[in-house]
Amino acid sequence: MKAKKALMLAGVGLASALVLSACGSKKEDASGDGEVSDTITMMVPFIETDPPEKDNAIQKELEEYTGKDVEINWVPNPSYVDKMNIVLASDDIPQVMVIQGKDPGFVKSASAGTFWDLTDKLKDYPNLSKANEEVVEASSLNGTVYGIYRSRDIMRSTVIIRQDWLDNLGLEQPKTMEDLYNVAKAFTENDPDGNGQDDTTGLIIPNFAAAFDMMTINYGAGNGWKEVDGELVPSFQTDEYLEAIKIAKDMAEKGYINKDFATLASDKWDDPFVSGQGGIIMDTYSRAASIRNKMKQADAENGAAKVTITGNLAAPDGKTYSQPTAGYSGFLSIPKASVKTEKQLDEVLTFIDKTNDEKMQNLLNRGIEGLNYEFLDDKYTQALEWPNDAEKAKEAETASNAQKCFAQMGTNVVQFEKYTAKPATEADEQWGDLRTSLEERDAETAVMNPAAAYVTDTYSAKGAQLDQIITDARVKFIAGQIDEKGWQEALDLWAKSGGTDLIKETNELFHADKK
Repeated sequence: MKAKKALMLAGVGLASALVLSACGSKKEDASGDGEVSDTITMMVPFIETDPPEKDNAIQKELEEYTGKDVEINWVPNPSYVDKMNIVLASDDIPQVMVIQGKDPGFVKSASAGTFWDLTDKLKDYPNLSKANEEVVEASSLNGTVYGIYRSRDIMRSTVIIRQDWLDNLGLEQPKTMEDLYNVAKAFTENDPDGNGQDDTTGLIIPNFAAAFDMMTINYGAGNGWKEVDGELVPSFQTDEYLEAIKIAKDMAEKGYINKDFATLASDKWDDPFVSGQGGIIMDTYSRAASIRNKMKQADAENGAAKVTITGNLAAPDGKTYSQPTAGYSGFLSIPKASVKTEKQLDEVLTFIDKTNDEKMQNLLNRGIEGLNYEFLDDKYTQALEWPNDAEKAKEAETASNAQKCFAQMGTNVVQFEKYTAKPATEADEQWGDLRTSLEERDAETAVMNPAAAYVTDTYSAKGAQLDQIITDARVKFIAGQIDEKGWQEALDLWAKSGGTDLIKETNELFHADKK
């Protein structure tokens, strides 16, 4: 893949030399070709009530460290995409723009040459060259890198289980998908809460059925697409996918999955688990933490211990295929209209590279050390409060609000030592350690989407329609409303509705990217 090849070419020595050269260059007015500026202009979304106040503490530290004056056009998140398209059509374009995704406006602009091609550039910077190659590829546009991705956790998926039900029935935590089936069966049939009533369900799934995505990936069907004999095929066309939804159909028929899975609202998803009606959820670690907190609130002494997590589970072939995130949420792109020369581009990339230094990552993600937080040891931080100093408390609050906005410009492509807030109890610390160990374990078997980089004409025009055909058919199949013949008819409809063209176009991009 072109993006991967680009990152593997250069050593740290060359990167250091280039950066040192950039740091020593003369800073002049950027209005002339080839000249650089002391100022970096950016367009960044904010999700807080108000954008940062002018000359806030976060900006001052950022500017002092990077040696650049930073001017940011803060745009409310809900209107950001519309504003981005307006700005790109204007004469006042910033040097750096947060791009939130590969929406049609960005794809059109990038394809027309609006943004710098960074595919062969990132290797020249000490931090940017360490970016995750698979995420760089996924965030590219058809193999060409038009931005530095904003990193997000690779692993978020896990199975969440009622530990007290496992204990009551003398069961071990599931390690495989077959184990999960058996535990769901036992949770449904064997009175795990010991109340003598047939009132429990093994696996709880809501209407958007993200759990089914995790299931099919864990079964080895691939993540969206799968490479088979050198060609990319949609995951739902694989034997493993059919096997997974056949198992889900069997579980639904036998009552091991909640009967209302097609209609259960996501905001009610936790209720059966917390109230003791359901025993398993397949979702994210953040949901697991939320559920654990709810259980703790309901039973301060024993509630938290009733919840456990397993991470991803092994497939029938004995291998583990873990469900990852895309690994990023948008990226920072550099318009050619405002950054006209290679020399100016180097200045901007050097600035972004510096924001990935550990000191700047701490600033953008935590705030001001000694004001917002302090390090307790080599693992934990502690938030600082100022109950007896109103002026300091106000200063800390202002810096914290600014930090939450500036975090939107952070890319975090280098994974420094992670510090977390000090847990309140030993049990909380053990929970955090378990989560970290599972995330690290599953990252080794993460199944990335091999077609994530590709945007085809067919998908741009018909993607929503094509996706809906499969989503509807999967729900109907698992609910018993159609059989395997009906599932195949849905696949045929997908192919006739543009799916065949989508496969052809995707593989053309895939093979071109491999060259």
